[in-house]
Parts: sequence; C-alpha cells; structure tokens
Amino acid sequence: MMATDITILGAGPYGLAAGAHLAQIKGLEVRVFGEPMEFWKSHMPEGMLLRSPWDASHISDPQTALTMDAFGTTLASRIPTPIPLDRFVEYGLWFQRQAVPVIDRRKITRIEKNSNGFRLTVNDGEQFNSRRVVIAAGIGSFARRPKQFEGLPPELVTHVSDQRDVRRFAGKLVVVIGAGQSALESAALIQEAGGEVEVIVRAPNVHWLGWRARLQKFGPISKLLYSPYDIGPAGVSRIVAVPDSMKYFPRGIQDAFRRRALRPAGALWLVNRCKDISILTHRRVESAAPVGGKLRIRLDDGSIRDADHALLGTGYRVDVTRYPFLPPELSRNLIQVGGFPKLREGFESSLPGLHFLGAPSSWNFGPLMFFVCGTDYAGRRLARHIAAAAPQNGNK
Repeated sequence: MMATDITILGAGPYGLAAGAHLAQIKGLEVRVFGEPMEFWKSHMPEGMLLRSPWDASHISDPQTALTMDAFGTTLASRIPTPIPLDRFVEYGLWFQRQAVPVIDRRKITRIEKNSNGFRLTVNDGEQFNSRRVVIAAGIGSFARRPKQFEGLPPELVTHVSDQRDVRRFAGKLVVVIGAGQSALESAALIQEAGGEVEVIVRAPNVHWLGWRARLQKFGPISKLLYSPYDIGPAGVSRIVAVPDSMKYFPRGIQDAFRRRALRPAGALWLVNRCKDISILTHRRVESAAPVGGKLRIRLDDGSIRDADHALLGTGYRVDVTRYPFLPPELSRNLIQVGGFPKLREGFESSLPGLHFLGAPSSWNFGPLMFFVCGTDYAGRRLARHIAAAAPQNGNK
C-alpha cells in the first residue's frame, strides 16, 4: 500500500496555508485533498461581501508574498472594500496555483489509525497510509440547525451555508433566523433580489460592529485597543490576535474571550442595507411545520408567520465527531471538550500524528482560528512542529 508523510484534508485557506508552509520542509512528501476554496465558492450566498477587513484577509505563505495586495497587482482593476466574495475566491485559487499547485480533488471518506500512522480511504475506494494527517476541513459539517426545524424539507428550510442563489426568493416571503453577519447579509441580499424578508432575533437587539472604525480618528488609542484583524471588542481584540497569549488566562476567561469575539454581529456597512428590513428582536421560534405548501412559524409570543421559506443564519457549533471521515472508533479516542479536540503544540491532538486546524483548534488557540487571518499562526506553528519532528518521519 502506498505511503506518504503528511496528508492534508481540505483546500480552503487553512489547508492551502498548511500546504504552502509544509512544502518548505525538505524531504517531506505532502498530499493535499479537496476542491480548492469549495466552501467559499459553493456554500456562501452570491453577492456576499467579506466582514473581515483587508488586513485580516490574507492567506499565509512562508515569505508573506502571496497577499491580497500581491494578487491585486495581477488584476486590471482595484479590489474594492469590503472585499467581494467572488474576488476572495479568485484570490484563494490564485494562491493555490502559486503555492500548492498539485491538489488531489477527490474526497477522503475515512481515516483509521494503524501501525503506520493512519490509513485513509478515498471516495473512489483507493487506500493509502499517511504518517500524519492534518484536518483543515472547515466548518461546513458544523452548521447549526435548531431542533424546531429538524426534519423539515429543504424546499421550506435551509441553512445559509446551503443557500448559494438567493435570487430564487424573488417575490417570496422569507423569515431569516439569526443576528450574525451571515443572517443579516442574507436578509439584505434577499430583499435586494426582490424578496420580502423578516429577521427573527433572540437577543434584545442587533449588535453592529464598528467601534474600531469610530475610534480611528483618535489614532494611537484605536491601535492600542484593537488589532488590525478587528476581532472582538476593545482590549479583547488585542489579546485574541496573539494566540500564545491566551494560555496565560484561566480557562473560564479564555472561554469568555471566545464567546465575546464570536458573538453574533453585523458589519457597520450593513446598517443602511438593512434599514428597510423588519427585524423582530427578543423573540424565539417555538415551532415550525408545513401548512398548505408554506412554513408556519410560531413565535414565543404566540404570533404566527406563514412564510415561503425559513433561512437559518444560526451559525456553527464545532463538534469534530460530525466530520463524516472520522469514524466513531477514532473519535472516541480523541480527548475533546464540548466537541473541540484538545490540542498541544503543532496543533496535534491526543492521537499522535493527527492535527486539527481552523475552528476546531479555537479551544486551545482562541477565536482567531475561526478567521482567515489565523492561517499565519497556524501554518507557521504547524510547520515548525513538523520540521522539529522530521527525523521521526523516517525514510519511505
């Protein structure tokens, strides 16, 4: 059976950054599996804009040469900000061609532990051994669907990660559930496409980001309170931008930082686009059921909505056991906390040789790992760890 040193599952920003950094280690054979930028180009609404600022949108490479700025010089026109989704996808594909030109676009369907490290099965039945496996498979498997909507047909209910073309909602009434960026921007896109929208929010109000922009006129004060990545509120933004600093805080405070940095919020530039949208706050969905071809939604105040569709902007809940390629017998041997794998240096899990990048690593390394800007820390630390362990890779 064929063997390789390292296999990377996923070809989004984290998988591509890992591939770029590991490619610098001499004598190491690295294979990357997945469709490049698949989640971004297939599971996000057309017309979306990135919430992340320019400085937080670069995918990491060892020389910091393949930035959004470098990509922009290859284009005939300037990249606007906020960055359009399609431009970011183009950037990711350009990065892939430069840094990780060889990609196996097949899917890994199963990972098993064996005496050689791991045995991997590809969707066409091929099997091979890999001494290490880096899971950079993104958040698609973690889409959160509240129990009130379980079992309902996709004609009536979808998650925002399943709704690429919002133009299908022209002339229809859509209830959007959630108060985060994906929910609010989807609502705006649907209305702009000719749909009627109502947003249902559990919280007492919608939280709009933008304090960093407001404080920029004060110069040094803004830089002192906020990192260029603009993740989290004042002060917290600076701490979570440096993952190594997180470990110096008690566990409860780390968790509080993560919750504050990731709480549902909309970018300030969405305010005008949402001003004519009905947003009902402090309300929960009690039940949802098909009635006469529509979806009847009952709220906790007893009111009813008969909608053509419910769009769930209800976020993501990390639970690595939901990755379809991790069988239960392997997942059971992972030390986990609430669905997050406990990781040590090099993003290595309790199963030696099995690494997790991106959102699953945020329990140990903080909320930066939910964002593209986290690829720099992750890529460099992973490569450093693997390079230090290179003698253990052995000769093939």
